[in-house]
Amino acid sequence: MMFSGVPLAVFPAAAGILDTRVFQHVLLAGPIVKLVLLMLVVFSVVSWAIIFMKFRLFKGIEKNQADFVKSFAEGKNLAVLYELADKSEKTPLTEVFRTGYLELTRIQRGRGPEAQQSAGRGGAFPLDNIERAMRKAANEEAALMETYLPFLATTGSATPFIGLFGTVWGIMNAFSGIATTGSATLATVAPGIAEALIATAAGLAAAIPSVMAYNYFLNRVRSIVTRIDSFTIEFVNFLERNVDKV
Repeated sequence: MMFSGVPLAVFPAAAGILDTRVFQHVLLAGPIVKLVLLMLVVFSVVSWAIIFMKFRLFKGIEKNQADFVKSFAEGKNLAVLYELADKSEKTPLTEVFRTGYLELTRIQRGRGPEAQQSAGRGGAFPLDNIERAMRKAANEEAALMETYLPFLATTGSATPFIGLFGTVWGIMNAFSGIATTGSATLATVAPGIAEALIATAAGLAAAIPSVMAYNYFLNRVRSIVTRIDSFTIEFVNFLERNVDKV
């Protein structure tokens, strides 16, 4: 027989999969194990919220940075690029560029026309100041991109031990029940052991995605920082070649 295109035989199979009595064991667990499970649920929910938020963030960063780098490679005027960076969605690379451009304009205003003409004839121009300002901005942007990532690392390292604590506590209760009843049958021991193993499973379920996401996002941050460092070198080289034209 069919029900809405699905064989009725599928429903008993699905019911058998769901009928693991997990929720029943959770409801019958002691207050300590319930507290442990609640903590693990909170860690897991917050971690997944961070994962989704960071995934959207890095996806937008890489797309916008690629567009800006393309505009820079096309040789557009720095003032035009600054306006583009100011109006478009902010990314670490555009913020570093804005910092370098503002430092360049401050130096030009401070040196005056005569000093700028001297720089154009081969005089010293403080490009190191611009590079230091851009590297400082890059460090700040890297720190911003790493916001909330330590929570993922903490979740990945702490939740297995929190789950293990719940497991140990559940096993202690199981053996305590054996001592009270004086019976060591499987029916007496199994509920307590199952309750304990649920805490272990919950700890691993919270830890594994957090560790994987932490390593993934950390690599994304390093990749973006590497691209910013390369752009900083390209920008300084551009200024060195065209210092009399900017």
